Amino acid sequence: MGGNGVLYPILGFASCVAFIYMSFGDLKLSSLPKGLSLSFVERNGSRFILDGKPLYVNGWNSYWLMAHSMDENSRRRVSAMLQAGAKMGLTVCRTWALNDGGYDALQISPGQFDERVFQALDYVIGEASRHGIRLLLSLVNNLQAYGGKKIDGSIYGGVSTVLTRKNTITGIEYRNDPTIFAWELINEPRCMSDPSGDTLQEWIEEMTGFIKSIDKNHLLTIGLEGFYGPKSPKKSALNPGEWASTLGSDFVRNSNITNVDFTFVHIYPDHWYVSKWVRSHIEDCDKELKKPVMFTEYGLSNQNKDVQASQREQFYRTILDLIYKSAKKKGSGVGALVWQFLVEGMEEYNDDFGLVPWETPSIHKLTIQQSCRLARIQGLNQQTGNLKQLCS
Repeated sequence: MGGNGVLYPILGFASCVAFIYMSFGDLKLSSLPKGLSLSFVERNGSRFILDGKPLYVNGWNSYWLMAHSMDENSRRRVSAMLQAGAKMGLTVCRTWALNDGGYDALQISPGQFDERVFQALDYVIGEASRHGIRLLLSLVNNLQAYGGKKIDGSIYGGVSTVLTRKNTITGIEYRNDPTIFAWELINEPRCMSDPSGDTLQEWIEEMTGFIKSIDKNHLLTIGLEGFYGPKSPKKSALNPGEWASTLGSDFVRNSNITNVDFTFVHIYPDHWYVSKWVRSHIEDCDKELKKPVMFTEYGLSNQNKDVQASQREQFYRTILDLIYKSAKKKGSGVGALVWQFLVEGMEEYNDDFGLVPWETPSIHKLTIQQSCRLARIQGLNQQTGNLKQLCS
C-alpha cells in the first residue's frame, strides 16, 4: 500500500527499466530518551527476542510521521499518534524513512538530502523512543507516491546516508539506535518485466548484503506483499489471482535469502481472502523458512459501503486471533500492523483504509485486547505502565 491511495501501480526496477522511489533521511537531548529499553530486537529461529525473552508485536502503520514533523504546528499530531499507540499497548509503528525528489523531499536528488526533512525524521525517532514505541522504517518504495527514480548506483549512497545518519536529537547514529525495530528494504517490490523472479532475487540479495555490511545491529526484512511466484507452484493457487504469480516476486524464494531476518505479508480482503492466506504464510515460516512472519499491512476499505461495522470488526478479529494462536503455540506468526491509524484532522492522509481508532470503539477495544493477551504470552508485568491500566 502506498500513501495517498496509490494501490498496485505496475512499476519495474533495476534491469527492469523500473522506477522506484527512495527517500531517506531535532530536539536536543544528551542521551536516548528513557521511554525504551536500550536492547536491540533480535531473532532466534522463527521468533523475535528482546532481552532474552520472546517478543510479539501488536502495532500499526502511520506512513506520514516524517511529513508531519517538519513544523511545530503539525508535530503535535505525530506526538499524539505515538502517545495514543502507547496507550493502546502497541509497540511498533511502521513509517516511511523516504521521500525522493518530490514536495518536501528527503532526498532532493541523488546524494543530496534536505537537512530540514532529515531533522523531521530525527524528531520522529526521538518521539517514538520517548513514548516507548519502536519503528519499522521503510527505505525504498516501489509505488508512485513520494517520488520515483530509476535504480542505479546512487541507491547505495542514499541507503548508506540514512543508516549512518547521526540523530540531531539523541546524538545516536540510526544504525546504533534500538528505537528502530528493523529496516524494510522496499515497500511492495515487483519486477513485471521479469516474471521469472531472477532479477528481483538478485537485487534483493545484493541490497540486503550491502545493508548488513553497514548495520549489523538491526533486523532486516524485504517488504513483500506475500505473493507466490513460479518457484512456488504448489502455493500459487493461494494467490488472489493468476496475475499475482507474474509480478517477479516470490514470498518463499525471496524470504529464503540469508540476510533477510523476517518475512512480510500484506492482507486486503477487498482484493483477496484472509484466513487461508495467513495460515499458509505461517506454515511456510514454521516448516520451511524457519523465520518470523509479520502481517505488516492489513486493512479494509472504508469506501466499501457493503461492509458493515460488525464485518470490519470480524476481519480485524480474524487476523489478530490467528496471530495470537500462533504466538501461543510458539509459532512463527509473531505480529500484525494495521493499515493505517490517523489522528483527528488528517482527512487528506486517509487513503480509504485509515481510521482514528478511538472513534471506532469496537476496533479500539479489540486492539487493546490483543496488546494484553500478547503481553500475557510474553510474561510481561501487566501491573506497570500502560499495561496496568489496559489489562487489569
